[in-house]
Amino acid sequence: MESVIMYALFAVGILFIVKGGDWFVDGAAWVAEVTGIPKFIVGATIVSVATTLPEIFVSSIAAVEGHGILMSGVGDFIFQAEEKVGLAIGNGIGSVICNTAMIMALSLVFMPPEIERRKFSPKALHLGLALVVLMIVTRTGSLSTRASIVLLVIFVSFIIENVKSSRRDSLDYDEPPQVDKKAITRNVLEIIVGAAGIVIGSRLLVDYGSDIARSWGVSESIIGVTMVAIGTSLPELVTAVSAIIKKEPSMSVGNVIGANVIDIVLILPICSLIYGGNLPISQQNIYLDFPVSIIVSAIAFIPTIIAKKFCRWQGIVLLLIYAVYLIIVSSQPDWYISLFN
Repeated sequence: MESVIMYALFAVGILFIVKGGDWFVDGAAWVAEVTGIPKFIVGATIVSVATTLPEIFVSSIAAVEGHGILMSGVGDFIFQAEEKVGLAIGNGIGSVICNTAMIMALSLVFMPPEIERRKFSPKALHLGLALVVLMIVTRTGSLSTRASIVLLVIFVSFIIENVKSSRRDSLDYDEPPQVDKKAITRNVLEIIVGAAGIVIGSRLLVDYGSDIARSWGVSESIIGVTMVAIGTSLPELVTAVSAIIKKEPSMSVGNVIGANVIDIVLILPICSLIYGGNLPISQQNIYLDFPVSIIVSAIAFIPTIIAKKFCRWQGIVLLLIYAVYLIIVSSQPDWYISLFN
């Protein structure tokens, strides 16, 4: 019975995150429109960051707990702190892999879109730069405060590029949104309840994700790159399914690229700063998770930039790589890591 409750609360956490994020975005977008913020700013900032709120909250909470354990000095506090941080890092980088090799791959299999190189290339290049920099700055086994600042600079550059791109391609609002007592009440409640849902859901995912890891006898980083990463990537999955139904696959592709960049250059630096600098990076991250994220991104974006369109074969290859990756991770990747030592 206890295990059933554990999995049920983990699922409830995912539900809270998905619905909370949906309500928060709707309310925040309404406030932006009412206050006269241009549509391009809303699209480039609120929408870009909104679908990564689950990952931000889950990883931040795990980093806070890891820092607390480290500062406590109780028991095997170093190992326990690194385990908790492993969930934070696993969620961030695991979401990148899940977004690219599962969610976007499904879009490519069903409906590979053509792209405008002018719009697509800068975002893909930001993602590639972020991944390469992450590999370089973590090769010693930690993410320092200085390296985190470098990643945050890439985040600022990405937002600026988004703003410029949206300014070129967006129009002003056709009609101002309704502003009456009912609308104000509804949207303010959506923001408050949505934010609360994300926080509570993130708390449930971290707590019961850790319990599930212990019950399976695996590290929290493995749960982070699998169950937690997939759970926090559900907003991107919903967007992808909606895009396929509406026959607008490019919408899903753009969302995935933006979410991936933010997962790397915002979430991981935030975790490092919360942890107090020198965020520990595991060998699984260095030898498995980071390389896989680079490989799937290269397969997804390099041929596309050259050909100016996606191909169905890319989606098939990405799904196969993701399946192999999950098999390696779920089979305790120590044997794989030993190949590099």
